[in-house]
Amino acid sequence: MTPATDEPTVPEAGEEPPPPVGHVRVVYLGPVAPHWDVQSDFGDPKLIEEFRQRTLARLVLLPPHDPQYRRNRERVARDAERENITLEWDLGVPEEATAPTAPPPVSDGDPAASVPSA
Repeated sequence: MTPATDEPTVPEAGEEPPPPVGHVRVVYLGPVAPHWDVQSDFGDPKLIEEFRQRTLARLVLLPPHDPQYRRNRERVARDAERENITLEWDLGVPEEATAPTAPPPVSDGDPAASVPSA
């Protein structure tokens, strides 16, 4: 075996990733276009501006409830990972928020359900 083939091509499991080169926050502005703003806390201005342009190109006409938004959000996340930029999303609502629940259905055996209201 040669020394070139013995060297790992994948980082070791215990090896830490390099520190991020920048930070970007993608903010949802609301239902009126433009829907998005890209803000940066730190990083090379040229790198951040190029990332900002690519991000806005993917999201400019998409509100968060659009099905295409989900696919493009993943593309933005992969782009940030490739560029080693930390990415934060601010949609104005907590991401863990669940959709409003519907009232429970009325059961067939409920006598009150069969009585018309006055």
